[in-house]
Amino acid sequence: MIKRLTRVLPLLAAAGMLAACGQVQAAEQTGDPGTDAAGSAAAEEAGTITVTDDLDREVTIPARVDRAVVTLSYNNEFVQAIGAGETVVGIDRGTLERDPYLGFDESEVVGESIGELNYESIVALDPDVAIIPRNGAWQEAADQLEQFEIPVVVVSAWDFDVFDETVELLGEVFGEPEGAAKVQDFYHEIFDTVAERVDGLDPVPVYWETDKPYVTALPGSGFDAIITAAGGTNVFGDVDGGDAQFETTVDPASVVTRNPAVIVHERPPSAAPYPAGEIADLAASIPERPGFAGIDAVTGSQVYVSNGWATSGLSKAIGAAYLASWLHPEAFTGIDPADYLERWAVEFQGISEADYAGADAYVWGNGS
Repeated sequence: MIKRLTRVLPLLAAAGMLAACGQVQAAEQTGDPGTDAAGSAAAEEAGTITVTDDLDREVTIPARVDRAVVTLSYNNEFVQAIGAGETVVGIDRGTLERDPYLGFDESEVVGESIGELNYESIVALDPDVAIIPRNGAWQEAADQLEQFEIPVVVVSAWDFDVFDETVELLGEVFGEPEGAAKVQDFYHEIFDTVAERVDGLDPVPVYWETDKPYVTALPGSGFDAIITAAGGTNVFGDVDGGDAQFETTVDPASVVTRNPAVIVHERPPSAAPYPAGEIADLAASIPERPGFAGIDAVTGSQVYVSNGWATSGLSKAIGAAYLASWLHPEAFTGIDPADYLERWAVEFQGISEADYAGADAYVWGNGS
């Protein structure tokens, strides 16, 4: 593949590096139609493919991707899982902090968040493609990187509803269809097992809390979907609206009156486990909230705290397995969700068995 580095560096110099607000200005393009035709011929010789991304945009990319900028930790986990992790040369800070096992360092950070990208840094890395989720700065990135011939593909690995499409798309982009199929098979193995075990069982009321006290998931969210898939019913399933993630803050008294049988509080994803004392303190504080002492989840010792790296990993499949085993323990005899988490960590994320912290470092419950 013909690399662009020898072309990109002069462009950066001509542009005076970055303009204000993190924008890149490309050198003015000159030449005649013959030059454009020659460029097209060279592209055809190098080989390209066209993929349809998360927003149904058709994007032409190199047929072989050797260097990629990938933002969003979930996107990077999927790229690693399909076997293309070595192609990633640039990431966002969230990935650096959440997934240290991937081996990136500060020099590879191209943005403080998925919505705040440094285009100078991206261009300097000379990637074949940039992967950005639809809730990130993909439009600005596409505009800024177009003149540097760096295509932007929108991929949103956090979206529970398009898991198969997401993994298949990444398999196309990185030329790893077999790796993508392997990830899909693992995901469906988990959900098929859960569906079989909870079929016909009475749903159990669940209160799922995301990071901050009294912030809960509503219909339309991935969390609400896994509650249903796990054989539960969201105690706030009759509430509409919420923010872009279908989450909202609820009145503490309403949690009490809706009386969930199981309470789950999920911390933000972090492959590096949270300090044990911090998790223990959080878990102990939930039953002590005003009015919570009489909730069925508290009296039945069914209050759980989890690390989102585990329970939101693999598009929440592992979380669904954990939740189902808590809601219907009698139906999950012989099934340990911790085994799924270990497989995800070791087999798909490449963490050695010696370095894997173990399920107890990621999921805590006073009913387990």
